[in-house]
Amino acid sequence: MSDPLLSGDDLGPGVVSPGPSSSSIFGSRLPLAVEYASLLVTEGVTRGLIGPREAPRIWERHLDNCAVMSEKIGIGASVVDVGSGAGLPGIVLAVVRPDLRITLVEPLARRTAFLSEAVTHLGLTSTVTVVRGRAEEVRLDPADVVTARAVAPLDRLVRWCLPLAAVGGRVLALKGSTAAEEATSHAAEVARLGGSAPVVLRCGVGVIEPPTTVVEVVRERAVGPSRSSRSSGSGRRRSRKG
Repeated sequence: MSDPLLSGDDLGPGVVSPGPSSSSIFGSRLPLAVEYASLLVTEGVTRGLIGPREAPRIWERHLDNCAVMSEKIGIGASVVDVGSGAGLPGIVLAVVRPDLRITLVEPLARRTAFLSEAVTHLGLTSTVTVVRGRAEEVRLDPADVVTARAVAPLDRLVRWCLPLAAVGGRVLALKGSTAAEEATSHAAEVARLGGSAPVVLRCGVGVIEPPTTVVEVVRERAVGPSRSSRSSGSGRRRSRKG
């Protein structure tokens, strides 16, 4: 069977060279990261998942930025990436950390089609599952870590993500300059939802500049209906285009 992501011209010319820190971040997995970068700046742009202006800064703004958050994730952890879009940070984490078991949750068909094709092309099918659905509707086993990037303000994000984490598990939300303000202003709502006080973390200090900002919330207790039952049918779902 032909690879949908390899139709037409070879993807190589679209690759932007890795940043100065990329080699130390990805190590022996750098060639796989280069393959993913190629998909993002070609098919990702064509399909409207990545803006054309993002291509020249795909490493420092996207791949390196996402990869360093893996330092906050334990060995062999289960990870659910909410609103995965083009696979940021979920596919990046799968590339840099083959020990992780990752589920990419995305509601849009065109995005899940890209994610499924990318996972197959990169040879990640043994560790990555693609699920089409909204975070508040999917039924998955409770995860050790739930990640999200540029999805929503912290209060809404925690409302969607925290029920997907096991009690004692964590939400790691990639945030920008508003991280500290959101952590303070939404602390009461996070507590009401069963989460700990939000903590702002810096990932990749001394490796990338600026470091990646992550807001961490621990699920301290379950609130409301259980979200731990599996959906009917197989856990791995290949989305249909359209």
